[in-house]
Amino acid sequence: MSEKRTVPRHVAIIMDGNGRWAKQRGKERYEGHIEGVTSVREAVKSAVRNGVEYLTLYAFSTENWGRPAEEVEALMSLFCRSVINEAPELIAQGVRVKVIGHRSRFSRQVREHLEEIERSTAQGERLTLILAIDYSSRDEMTDAVRRIAREVAEGRLTPEEISVQTVGGSLYTAGIPDPDLIVRTGGESRLSNFLLWQASYAELYFPTLLWPDFREADFEEALRAYASRERRFGLVSDGVK
Repeated sequence: MSEKRTVPRHVAIIMDGNGRWAKQRGKERYEGHIEGVTSVREAVKSAVRNGVEYLTLYAFSTENWGRPAEEVEALMSLFCRSVINEAPELIAQGVRVKVIGHRSRFSRQVREHLEEIERSTAQGERLTLILAIDYSSRDEMTDAVRRIAREVAEGRLTPEEISVQTVGGSLYTAGIPDPDLIVRTGGESRLSNFLLWQASYAELYFPTLLWPDFREADFEEALRAYASRERRFGLVSDGVK
């Protein structure tokens, strides 16, 4: 982006269409996921170059466990390989990786690789890359309610003290600003249990491209679309600063 534009501080992406991309080409579904890694690499590069501070990728939803076993196994293997292969470049770009979601259902090998990428990139200061893995927004909010309920039961919080900030601070994304822009590739126009609390005032962008076809230029087109919108947060135009 050569000209000066309003850049979203936090972009979140639902990476949809890997399976359809593979099917259209007579390939196995896992081959679409492999090609999608290139799109991840390009999105990260563009985010860093354009000054985006946070990039959240919906990498594996809780519902994805219901996919064919061979596809899930291929995805787990891909996670491990990608973590190993991408770490040096992420470190070089100043990217810090944070993983949100449940990890207990992953194999020990996958958990160890996720922990290692968080450790090895911990010093990154240019971009925080948040990977939502075994993530469900409803689970996230349920866990937050449980956490707050325990505080009330233990006498450390009263019901009257519970606020929007209390809930937000109990989510997996505590300390991370809400997304300004949510992108979903593949032509579908829904959030699919992704960042439902955090998306309250996000701008939504639904390109028809399947995720493996989504490249750096497409990421920048999403940024241009965002810059063209007026965010009012429930106010009228004159009340927006």
